[in-house]
Amino acid sequence: MAFPRFPNAIPLTRRRFLTAGLAGAAGLALYSGEIARHVIEVSHPEIRLPNLPEAFDGFQIAQLSDIHLDEFTEPYFLREAVEHINRLRPDAVFLTGDFVTYELLPRKWSIPNAWKCASILEGLQCTQRYAVLGNHDVIVSAHAVTEALTASGIVVLRNACVALQRDSARLWLSGLDDPVEGQPDPDRAIPAFIRQRPDEPILLMCHAPDFADRLLDHPAGSAVQLMFSGHTHGGQVRLPFVGPVDLPVWGKKYVEGIFHLQGLQLYVNRGIGTVGLPFRLNCPPEITSMTLRRG
Repeated sequence: MAFPRFPNAIPLTRRRFLTAGLAGAAGLALYSGEIARHVIEVSHPEIRLPNLPEAFDGFQIAQLSDIHLDEFTEPYFLREAVEHINRLRPDAVFLTGDFVTYELLPRKWSIPNAWKCASILEGLQCTQRYAVLGNHDVIVSAHAVTEALTASGIVVLRNACVALQRDSARLWLSGLDDPVEGQPDPDRAIPAFIRQRPDEPILLMCHAPDFADRLLDHPAGSAVQLMFSGHTHGGQVRLPFVGPVDLPVWGKKYVEGIFHLQGLQLYVNRGIGTVGLPFRLNCPPEITSMTLRRG
């Protein structure tokens, strides 16, 4: 069988092949860095808890994670995320760490970014705003990041808990210090006096999701029904047929989405920021709008 000839076709030389490859790589980098990195996806999981009080049925939680201001994450983009959350009108906002970045810039340059980040987060219209610290926050300055967030009306839980009230019902929100760079203490975050209350579920914020396995080996772990984490960025760059290019320590097992672990439900948010390089591929920034349900 004779194949048709194309006399006007341009021959594919090595130089043309390399030029086309470089152009494709440049286009992919432009897409990953300027387009995909700025398209926020709002996920809407519905989580059922068997002992959830009736008053909390339909309770909506917005989760925002891994902001990493201001290395790569621009202030305008965080403001856009805040506007997204305000349109959702949640009952509570959970902020699961890494408000700043310790990577390219010295620590002293990252501390002002904590105050800038907290100032933008003050625009959240929801009055119930809670946070835990991430590994970057602890490296930069746990004290400075905590002080900035607290000054903006955000409750920071470092191995501590707080009661959430609705009518006469109550559930508990606990927060662990970061497992990577901090000193998480489940006994302080989930004290004995809140563990044996069957009608008062315990929710937990912990930046690094793989700590869930360690938690389940702890006496306090069986009392927690739902855990919120970030840290992984969902892999940030996910190649077809390969998956995440790189995952952080304490974030290699539970990468994104919902996991069911021996009675503990874990949700891992992809975050909105980036580290290493300002790229996202097949892994859009995420805001979680979670609804709690009975049963």
